[in-house]
Amino acid sequence: MASFLQLLLAWLGGCGCAGRLMPPSQGARAGSLRGNMSQRWERPLMRSRRSWVWNQFFVIEEYAGPEPVLIGRLHTDVDRGEGRIKYVLTGEGAGTVFVIDEKTGNIHVTKTLDREEKSQYTLLAQAVDRASNRPLEPPSEFIIKVQDINDNPPVFLHGPYHATVPEMSNVGTSVIQVTAHDADDPAYGNSARLVYTVLEGLPFFSVDPQTGVIRTATPNMDRETQQEFLVVVQAKDMGGHAGGLSGSTTVTVTLSDVNDNPPRFPQSSYQFSVVETAPPGSAVGRLRAHDPDEGENALLAYSILDGGDGAEAFAIHTDALGQDGIITVKKPLDFESRHSYTFRVEATNTLIDPQYIRKGPFKDMATVRITVEDADEPPAFSRSDYHLAVYENSPPGTLLGKVTAVDLDSPSSAIRYSILPHTDPERYFSINPQDGTILTSVPLDRELLPWHNMTVVATELDSPTQASHVQVAIQILDVNDNPPQLEHSYEPFVCDNAAPGHVSATWDLIRVITPTGLAIRVELGGTYCYRNVLDKI
Repeated sequence: MASFLQLLLAWLGGCGCAGRLMPPSQGARAGSLRGNMSQRWERPLMRSRRSWVWNQFFVIEEYAGPEPVLIGRLHTDVDRGEGRIKYVLTGEGAGTVFVIDEKTGNIHVTKTLDREEKSQYTLLAQAVDRASNRPLEPPSEFIIKVQDINDNPPVFLHGPYHATVPEMSNVGTSVIQVTAHDADDPAYGNSARLVYTVLEGLPFFSVDPQTGVIRTATPNMDRETQQEFLVVVQAKDMGGHAGGLSGSTTVTVTLSDVNDNPPRFPQSSYQFSVVETAPPGSAVGRLRAHDPDEGENALLAYSILDGGDGAEAFAIHTDALGQDGIITVKKPLDFESRHSYTFRVEATNTLIDPQYIRKGPFKDMATVRITVEDADEPPAFSRSDYHLAVYENSPPGTLLGKVTAVDLDSPSSAIRYSILPHTDPERYFSINPQDGTILTSVPLDRELLPWHNMTVVATELDSPTQASHVQVAIQILDVNDNPPQLEHSYEPFVCDNAAPGHVSATWDLIRVITPTGLAIRVELGGTYCYRNVLDKI
């Protein structure tokens, strides 16, 4: 085994993989030759202190021999082979990992080494007199390097990966870079030289063999056809050659959406119905144009294209999600005047990408027909309110006027009229239930109440729940039915200088201040006098 190992180490030295090691049987001359030979492929760490001669030592990692493996020999030229020299080894691993034959200077490794755990060991060599332990040479430091072998496969430390790329991307668009790590020595041989290949995901994606950058390899990949792809990438060492170790990882590639699909109505026409009594703002129907894109690329706006009655009677707006068009009543409808409406509706993408405009137009149209349904409506008065008038003191039964209502659903249907009791609590008026004529029930006094306001109800005879109300204002007109009356109670008097035949007194409305206080001026035939009558003011 030892001879085989020596041959193996010599072969490695000849291939430039390690410094040559001195076989145990050779002396200083062989050691010197070993140093000269190693200079041809690697700069040696030549140590020569006085008479020490050795090369840098190497040991192959992961070697598991049946006995300690000889890795080299220390030798000094003061050793004449008389057996008085004792070789001593200290430093990293001395006595445990590495042992030295104290007589010959042969160094053996006693256990399997792992370069990835520790790549080199620094030791101290010394030659002493066996009898006295007196140093014959100063201690000298040397290094044992652990030679790498390809014992570590590439590992993707950050996998599995997830990446996103827009659909319809051009060939060669970069998706993501994956990187594998090889713990072997990148400076030695090809053990850590990696090559990347795609194991799964062809022909849609490719990978750069040296950098691990994944790129699109197929044009016009459509998210609406396939949104997600699984790509398996392998990294192989030894430059990808046979015998190399490999590792793999997965990359989940998701195609992100672009606005490359115009909206399309699933049908060319829609039909809805609405009752004529639906108030403005009531929803009539909902329609949706299909857009296979997603997010903001699928947002739609709806509009009514045709003018005229369709656009005047109905409106359309987009729901909060930007997907559906909701048709609503815009103004009151009347079945009796129009039974249906037909108009066109357009759906348009709110956002358009100029890059894909060639796939347009990004809009579509559909025809909408809305049928107005008849409703059992209450009677409709001919006016929104009525204003009637009557002279005061007119006898009971005097005609004031007439209110008229009609059943729009069936104009020939009978209508019954009545006065809401609480609007005419004194029963001043009455109404003919058949024709709506309004009469007085008692004489009215304008000076007592000049206006009366009441509510008249019209009810369908066949459907008493269908009723309408209208306000009726009645004005009481004046007649000359009141004699004049003095506004005040007057006390006539005359001035002390009044002439015969003059008016006894005419009150003047002028109030004056006299020397005796506040007074009223009295005129008697052009003559004025003043009277202090504060209580008369």
